[in-house]
Amino acid sequence: MTNIFELTTRPDRSLFFSRNDKHDPRMGEIVQSEPDHYESADLVILGCPQDDGIRRAGGRPGAASAPDAIRQQFYRLTTFNMKKKVFDLGNIRIGATLEETHDVQCEVVKQVLRDGKRIIILGGGNDISFPDGVAMADIFGADCWIGINIDSHLDVRIADERNSGTPYRQLLDGKHLVPRYFYEVAFQTHFCSPVYYNYIRDLGVNRISLELLRSRAEADIELREGIRNSFIAHSSSLNTFFGFDMDAVRSADAPGTSAPSPLGLRAGEFIQLVKYAASLANTKIVEFTEVNPTYDVDDRTTKLVAIGMHRFCTGVA
Repeated sequence: MTNIFELTTRPDRSLFFSRNDKHDPRMGEIVQSEPDHYESADLVILGCPQDDGIRRAGGRPGAASAPDAIRQQFYRLTTFNMKKKVFDLGNIRIGATLEETHDVQCEVVKQVLRDGKRIIILGGGNDISFPDGVAMADIFGADCWIGINIDSHLDVRIADERNSGTPYRQLLDGKHLVPRYFYEVAFQTHFCSPVYYNYIRDLGVNRISLELLRSRAEADIELREGIRNSFIAHSSSLNTFFGFDMDAVRSADAPGTSAPSPLGLRAGEFIQLVKYAASLANTKIVEFTEVNPTYDVDDRTTKLVAIGMHRFCTGVA
């Protein structure tokens, strides 16, 4: 059995906010982080404080500080509708290379999944979707999980070394993820190479562009209908992974990201998709990546992710 507490560092307790008011309890007062409380938890928070993959891809650094910046906002929120037990496992121990960090992350995530818990993972760069996806495949089987990448980019680049633009290429080429079980959601065509688009199209990957998503009355309809129609016969046996790259949200609502854009999901649409992730009984992992506190304005981005975490915790099926 993997000792997840040796492979992680404990969260900073100064982040766990309290108003010291019994009439106004906050998340910082109810989320546990001592190892003795892990077994009874339903949901586990895990951070990966690195931006090595972003640097490799030529993006702007700063996402390494995101997990604790998000925690700071999350632990200020109230306990309204909170019925599940949440445990903060802390942060992955960062290795000498990105590959070493990914190996550690994969082992920790696999053990948490073995223990029957759902995981909220805070990046860091979107490169962590690779070790998290490998963990899903190893625990449940490559043909028993659905991967959903909510991102303005496709992240299927070819590169000499893994980076924040390569995770789903690695998962698909490595046979860790079945193409027809993979959804690319909210991508913006002006950010996507036609070569890489043709690659996912020819594989049979499900594609829901920002324009298509925006054409429906609610942000989650296209995704919800696609999954229902494709997997209604065996949805109870398929586990689900949601990767929310915050670059997918427009910069007016999320200015602190690795690659901001004036176009993208609105804050309300982002929350709608998070709530959909929570509504699926077999959602095992939810990732929030590419937050860059260095460029955040009034903590808008970290606050939005914190609210998304809250909606997930209070809405899990």
